[in-house]
Amino acid sequence: MPIVLSLATPARPIDLVASLPTALLRRQRGLALAGFAILALMGPTWAALLIDGRTLNGISVWVKPLKFQASVGLYLLTLAWFFGDLPARVRAGRAVRALTAVAIGASAFEIGYITLQAGQGLASHFNVGDPFHAVMYGLMGLGAVALTAVSPALAVLLVRHRPGHLTTAFRLSIVVGLALTFVLGASVGAMLSSLDGHWIGGVRSDAGGVPVFGWSRTGGDLRIAHFLGIHAMHVLPVVGFAAGRFLPGARAVSAVVIASVVYTALAGATLVMALEGMPLFPL
Repeated sequence: MPIVLSLATPARPIDLVASLPTALLRRQRGLALAGFAILALMGPTWAALLIDGRTLNGISVWVKPLKFQASVGLYLLTLAWFFGDLPARVRAGRAVRALTAVAIGASAFEIGYITLQAGQGLASHFNVGDPFHAVMYGLMGLGAVALTAVSPALAVLLVRHRPGHLTTAFRLSIVVGLALTFVLGASVGAMLSSLDGHWIGGVRSDAGGVPVFGWSRTGGDLRIAHFLGIHAMHVLPVVGFAAGRFLPGARAVSAVVIASVVYTALAGATLVMALEGMPLFPL
C-alpha cells in the first residue's frame, strides 16, 4: 500500500521530517538513494567553496555544482515520492524501472560533469570552445531533456492508474505540476542552451546577483523562468494538497486550475522580462 502523507495524522513536525527518509525509501528506493547521495555531495562541495578561492563569472567555481546538487537531489526525491503513489504492481513493472534508470543515469552524468568541471576551474555550461567540451555540453543538454522527460511520463502513469487514495485536486495538481516541469523547464532550458549565456543585457557576471539564486540584478536572466518551470512539480502539489484538504471537491479542482494558470503566466512573464533585458529584482 502507498504511504499517504496526511495532515490528519497527529505528529510533531520533527517526527514527520524524521520519518521522510524511510518513507521515501519504501516508495521508490533507487530514486531515494540517488537523491540522498547527491544531496550528501553538498557537504564536501560546501567545504570546497569555503577553502577554494577560485572564481568563475565573478563567483566561486563551486556555487554552480552546489546549486545543481540541491536541485537535482530534490528533483529525484520528489519523483520518488510521487512514484510511490502508483499501485505496487506498476511500481514493480518495466516502465517504472526504465524511467528510474533514466533519471538516475542522467542525474549522475549531469552532477558528475558539473562537479568535475568546477574542480578544474572550468565552465560546464556554454563551454563549447573545443570539440571535447562542445560534445560534453551537447550530452548535458540531452541528459537534461531525458531527466525532465521522466516527469511527464510519470504524469501519464498517474492519469492512467488514478491512485484512489489521493483527492482529485491533489492528483490533478501532481499531474499538472509534473507536466509543466517538462513543458516550461525544458523549453526555457532549450532556449538557454541555444545562447552563449543566461544574461540578456546588463553586466555579464553573477557577482552581485540575487542572494542564494544569483539572478542578475542589472539585466534579464533566463534562469528565473527556468527555475519556475522546473519547480512547478513542487509548488502546484502543495496548492493541490491544501485545496483537497480544505475545500469541497469542485472548488478544490477549480483552485488547482486557477493556480496552474497563474503559475504558468508568472513563468511566462519572467521569461518576457528576461528577453527584454529587465531584471526581476533590479538594483
